[in-house]
Amino acid sequence: MSEAAELDVRTTPDPVIPVRDEEERLNPDFIVAVEAAIKAHDTYGLRQLAGDLHEADTGDLLETLNGDDRAEFIQLLGDEFDYTALTETDEAVRLQVLEDLPHEVIAEGLEDLDSDDAVYILEDLDEDDQAAILEELPYADRAQLKKALDYPEDSAGRRMQSEFIAVAQFWTVGQTIDYMREARDLPDSFYEIYVVDPAFKMLGSVHLDKILRTKRARKVTEIMEESRQAVLATEDQEEVARRFERYNLVSSAVVDENDRLVGVLTVDDIVDVIQEEAEEDLRALAGVGDEEISDDVVTIARSRLAWLVVNLGTAVLASVVIALFEETIEAMVALAVLMPIVASMGGNAGTQTMTVAVRGIATQELSARNLLRVLNREILVSAVNGLALAVLIGITAWLWFASPGLGIVIAGAIIINMLFAGLSGLLIPIVLDRMNVDPAIASSVFVTTVTDVVGFFAFLGIAALWFGLPL
Repeated sequence: MSEAAELDVRTTPDPVIPVRDEEERLNPDFIVAVEAAIKAHDTYGLRQLAGDLHEADTGDLLETLNGDDRAEFIQLLGDEFDYTALTETDEAVRLQVLEDLPHEVIAEGLEDLDSDDAVYILEDLDEDDQAAILEELPYADRAQLKKALDYPEDSAGRRMQSEFIAVAQFWTVGQTIDYMREARDLPDSFYEIYVVDPAFKMLGSVHLDKILRTKRARKVTEIMEESRQAVLATEDQEEVARRFERYNLVSSAVVDENDRLVGVLTVDDIVDVIQEEAEEDLRALAGVGDEEISDDVVTIARSRLAWLVVNLGTAVLASVVIALFEETIEAMVALAVLMPIVASMGGNAGTQTMTVAVRGIATQELSARNLLRVLNREILVSAVNGLALAVLIGITAWLWFASPGLGIVIAGAIIINMLFAGLSGLLIPIVLDRMNVDPAIASSVFVTTVTDVVGFFAFLGIAALWFGLPL
């Protein structure tokens, strides 16, 4: 081989391994290459592979790596690791990573983040770890993060970004542009500039594009939009998300109890809030709480056991109803075959109505003003579906057991249970909400209990009366 050919071989770069495959999942070959670089302590190779990843890809990669490799991965990357990636991982992975890293290393990484991302990373740690990490930060950053962490959990103050641009009411557009060019502590991205009075109370805001289109000599007060209702720092994040959705906002000022500007919320933060609230409601309906895919067996078992015990209690209640009709079932075994159908249909219908009701309460679409109208609608829907299913199941039972009477009995029980399912699915979440109990968490247990008890009682009771069976 010629010398030139040898040179070509030596200088040809290794083929780049795609981060994601055709299905947008992390490429297994990429993961293997990263793990190999970690095990070999190959800093250069790892930085070539993962140094320029988007924080979302880095977050997914951290979740894929073994627990022992995560801290090593971060330390090998050094300054090239973007700690924003920790906001993209689930809580269990984030806490494990923070536990394995020295406090000074974490503090150094947080210095480069916007305050909202830094708070998101710190807020799940215990107070001692928070304090230790904060002590490693410069005074200004430490005070800023402490203030944000003092706000209630799930409040706008916890989600807000403390970095924003506020200018005096007497400034011109030119002064504002010059300030933005010279300032070193601007947020990474922003959409509006806020105009404040000497007490730092917000007078209005100016969109960035309007600043760029306006002549330098004009005052910012001439082009600003009058102050819209700002978000209170203690306001619940779900209420704030609803306001963003209602008014199609991309950002909103955050004020304290004295109406002084303290931060800004941006749409990327609100998207995270909406996703978290939706996941929380979904998990609550299933009774799995804050369970993460990376949690250990003991944590998951403990989380699920409480609701399984509650469900056990409701199952016993349904069994008590069945026991009341023990002689009825012994006299006609076909009843035992058909009982699960009645309970299952009622349970499914109740769950459908309950899901709509819980969502309506969460979005404030269901209120006292429209309750009667929604109730009438659910009764009609339950009646229509009940009649349709009653005919279908009644004919099936008739043909199956050659007993028209049995078909009539189960048809009647289905109609009754469907009506109760619709009523309980709507009213139980409303009652729980009035009692300040989260309907997403508790509704399913009560709705299932109602449909099981009513279904069994109606079916067995009607059968006993129709066929003259012993009770």
